[in-house]
Amino acid sequence: MLGIVGGTSLLYADLPELEKKTIATPFGPSEIYLGEIALLMRHQYRTPPHKINYAACISAMALSGVDRIIAFGSTGSLKAEIQPGTIVLPDDYFSPYSIPTIHNNAIGHVAPSIDKELIKKLSEIIPEAKTGGTYVQTAGPRFETSAEIDFLKNAGDIVGMTVASEATIANELGIPFAAICSVDNYCNGLCKDELSYEAILEKSKANKEKIEDIISEVISKI
Repeated sequence: MLGIVGGTSLLYADLPELEKKTIATPFGPSEIYLGEIALLMRHQYRTPPHKINYAACISAMALSGVDRIIAFGSTGSLKAEIQPGTIVLPDDYFSPYSIPTIHNNAIGHVAPSIDKELIKKLSEIIPEAKTGGTYVQTAGPRFETSAEIDFLKNAGDIVGMTVASEATIANELGIPFAAICSVDNYCNGLCKDELSYEAILEKSKANKEKIEDIISEVISKI
């Protein structure tokens, strides 16, 4: 079963009819929508990124029969050439902050990866996307300072607060994982306008039809 993880970028999209269920996991309960696919909204109950129980969320998908995951993420650009409105399909990630794990009571060294086959399929579905690049994850919930961005822009291409954590848990559970990242703004210090969550929400509204088309294609082809 295909699993889709969504957040801010899916807030205004019309999604398939699915049944809401609460799944009990060893790491706590998680709310999930089930039908022909499994849909997890990462900010359920308005949970901010640094408070999300990633182990429970991704485990709930695994327990529901998910065998591949596509995560949608709203990101900021660390590079002048990656303009707002771009879709990025990252092939690597970097997190200088604490990363979650399901291996809290045993040694479990798992090689991190973003699945190459899924990236290839996504690049065929979204030919205009930038294929490849590094997703840098920060802790949130605040935006990064301009000094932090100046430091991080040498480490990656886009910045967000969730995808590296989701990829890590998916890797630990043996579930192929890839991400579709919408670039909604330039990062602090690279943009002329003041950053705000409201501006990102407006970008999500503007991209509603584009995201709906991508979701439809992903469901039918992956």
